[in-house]
Amino acid sequence: MAGLLLPGLLFVLSVGSGAAVWPQPQFLKVASEGGCRLSASRFRFDYANSSAVGPGCAVLDQAFQRYWELLFPHGVKDAENGHFEAPVCSALQVLVMEQDCDGFPSMDSPENYKLAVSDEQMILTATTVWGALRGLETFSQLAWRKDDGTLNINKTIVVDFPRFPHRGLLLDTSRHYLPLAAILKTLDVMAYNKFNVFHWHIVDDPSFPYESLVFPDLSLKGAYKPMTHVYTTSDVKTVIKYARLRGIRVVPEFDTPGHTLSWGLGIPGLLTPCYMGTKPSGSYGPVNPILNTTYQFMAKFFAEVSAVFPDSYVHLGGDEVDFTCWRSNPEVQAFMHKMGFGQDYTKLESFYIQRLLDIVSSYGKGYVVWQEVLDNAVKLKPDTVIHVWKENAGPYSKEMAQVTKAGYRALLSAPWYLNHITYGQDWLQIYQVEPLDFEGTLEQKALVIGGEACMWGEYVDVTNLTPRLWPRAGAVAERLWSNETVRNVQDAYRRLADFRCTLLRRGIQAEPLFTGFCDSDYNAF
Repeated sequence: MAGLLLPGLLFVLSVGSGAAVWPQPQFLKVASEGGCRLSASRFRFDYANSSAVGPGCAVLDQAFQRYWELLFPHGVKDAENGHFEAPVCSALQVLVMEQDCDGFPSMDSPENYKLAVSDEQMILTATTVWGALRGLETFSQLAWRKDDGTLNINKTIVVDFPRFPHRGLLLDTSRHYLPLAAILKTLDVMAYNKFNVFHWHIVDDPSFPYESLVFPDLSLKGAYKPMTHVYTTSDVKTVIKYARLRGIRVVPEFDTPGHTLSWGLGIPGLLTPCYMGTKPSGSYGPVNPILNTTYQFMAKFFAEVSAVFPDSYVHLGGDEVDFTCWRSNPEVQAFMHKMGFGQDYTKLESFYIQRLLDIVSSYGKGYVVWQEVLDNAVKLKPDTVIHVWKENAGPYSKEMAQVTKAGYRALLSAPWYLNHITYGQDWLQIYQVEPLDFEGTLEQKALVIGGEACMWGEYVDVTNLTPRLWPRAGAVAERLWSNETVRNVQDAYRRLADFRCTLLRRGIQAEPLFTGFCDSDYNAF
């Protein structure tokens, strides 16, 4: 049993089986009777005869294996010698319309699918392999096990597609290094929630765990422990491949000119020397924007980044630039005077950002930037994505209106900083956010491409990452996938509590929503 505690209401329900899909599909109809029994000895996933892809498509071949093992965990056997009302369905036929199976998902990749289960057959139809992956996840959640051990799926029709094309999760691997296995497990759970973007905030002030082959001193001198707390070239390739097989894009973030103290350890002269009066203080500030060597370094570094990460976008940060050090430096002051910037250091920041954007654009990459870049009037390409994150600088809805009025695409994260925790059911506040709740035209609101849940790492490492993320991040996943009319918090609680139990069965240490229990508690201790 599980309960939902809302003001003035205690809603008690059974966390059971059947039709508790998370996130909620666009259309779902489940019959109370009819359907199929699934037998471990007979059931398989199969390609339909008319499918554009077939055996040898690694994305689906491996997904079939993963989902078969989720349906029939090791040690769970078919019920024997029982009276079975439902007929056995031996296969889920998967029909994919488009042939591409070897590429990477993109922001424009269709993820729509249709699932039909009758007494005689089960068919999953999707435009692309990425949509087929989403349909396989829904199928796995619709299957339920009776008390006698039989696995069943009711007669069902699902027609589904995402509301927003960008549904992301940010992990910060600089403040605390996250082992490769923890990142891969997170990607698994992202796929269970139909997230499709892993925003990898890979480096920051505290450490530089990304191994650059062009500039090896960045990690050798900037990582916490260069022999153990580094993501090697092989590790990065593993993450990208693992994510692709789950329909997840990997968008790396290399934030400059601020948040770069760890960069300076490996690249002497990159950061601005701070002054105390007329003498250097021995401390350093943001990237030095007045030196040609800075841009020569950035050109070589982002050439490597662009080659390593196949996604069309790179996140370039641009947030929280402290001007104190720039103001103290006499050479920077002289440059400001020469350029006619006066004492407006946002113009110096804009000068740097514009040159960096030109460098990244030259490699054919689009870019995402934090909202300060637009707020400081940096000249941007029309296809720039603005990432709205500030909660305390006025209502984020006002910023969303300003971004879209300027004609830029917007991502929302401001209300979804999951590293902020409170006592009680804070998933409710996360769930009730509406990304399009701002003043603007329909054309403006069409520029909102989605959002991201963020897990910053000041107080999060591998010991508490998973329970702090899940199932809370699922509230963001549903808001970004499901229809905007899906708002009933009691129904959401029932489904999210059931989904949390599913995560436990799958070996994910997801925290409880409230009092209650699951039939299969977490047993990996």
